[in-house]
Amino acid sequence: MAEAAASQAGLGSLSTKLAIFAMAIGSFGIGTGEFAIMGLLRNMAGDLTISLQDAGHVISAYALGVVVGAPLFAILFARTPRKPLMIWLMALFVVGNIGSALAPDYWTLIAMRFVSGLPHGAYFGIAALVAASMVDVGYRARAVGRVMLGLTIATLIGMPLATWLGQYMGWRPTFAGVGVIGALAVVMIFRFVPAVKLAEGASPLTELSALRRPQVWLTLGICAVGCGGMFSVFTYVDPLLVDVARIPQIWVPAVLALFGVGMTLGNIVGASMADKALMPTIGGMLVFNVISLAIIPWTAQLWLTASLSILLVGFTVAIGTALQTRLMDVAADGQTLAATLMHAAFNTANALGALLGGMAIGAGWGPAATGPVGAVLAVGGLLLFVISVLLERRARAWPLDGMPQAAG
Repeated sequence: MAEAAASQAGLGSLSTKLAIFAMAIGSFGIGTGEFAIMGLLRNMAGDLTISLQDAGHVISAYALGVVVGAPLFAILFARTPRKPLMIWLMALFVVGNIGSALAPDYWTLIAMRFVSGLPHGAYFGIAALVAASMVDVGYRARAVGRVMLGLTIATLIGMPLATWLGQYMGWRPTFAGVGVIGALAVVMIFRFVPAVKLAEGASPLTELSALRRPQVWLTLGICAVGCGGMFSVFTYVDPLLVDVARIPQIWVPAVLALFGVGMTLGNIVGASMADKALMPTIGGMLVFNVISLAIIPWTAQLWLTASLSILLVGFTVAIGTALQTRLMDVAADGQTLAATLMHAAFNTANALGALLGGMAIGAGWGPAATGPVGAVLAVGGLLLFVISVLLERRARAWPLDGMPQAAG
């Protein structure tokens, strides 16, 4: 495809669909690599002769890579065109996963998972900006949502398939397979994604300007706190289903697929809602999060209602695309840094939810307590959202010149 600036269009053109699909392949690979390991910890621990707790540090190493890599790449490569940067980021992801498959010992694996996580946030943030730049303003959230659809489909198809592969062939082929998906994404991005011109004056200092904006921090905070509830439940979904709902272990992958169904539906519905009413979508989804998480101690008692709850918890990912779009509105000239920090915040939510959920279980409250713990986090996100709305209304009523704006 000839190198040319992306034209403004809806989601109907073939070139736009192919470009978004290429980027979604990358998000599918990243999502599969991130989530599949949760179902392979026991296999990995046995193979490397380490404890289950030490095996869990492999997940933490990946999350740390995301948190470090997201702002690092956005700042250091602020002047690098977005298409080649996406290709190099995905190539680094391939190296990290192939290295994970070949890791001879625990510490090498830790290092390779850290490397695998480094491009995660930067890739998603830049892909979201590229997708949004290819469509009209009224289609931004849906374009971003289609890129993120690869991530949600990873939980529906990639994660159960990788878990099954890992159970029968070992965890190493799973990482190798993720590396192959990443390599396919490199080829497709090179072939189908058009070159997108950088904004004039793009620089590390310009990107850092986003950090001077309170609304950027508030949006990131909503994600880091408000999305933690999903991870509080999902991290300990196996004991929740087996020990509380009494679902046979053999059926756990099927229920995990329901989580993927919920995420996929949430991504599609949430993106459409966000294009029509962005802030009400964010607020409404936070309220939905509180309710769906708070009822888990009751719904988890029966396999049918427990399965439905897992689907609903997956649906809460609908807020992700809305928050990503919100950052585009409030970050001004620092959009790349803000967009990549969104995924650092999402992984902070992962770590926070897992930590607090684990503390609740360790205190003897049981796996079902992860639901109310998650609901408290969602309430925290809702409070940050209210602060964000009030500050924005105040800024509109009393701009910098000190004169209130006329209504309408």
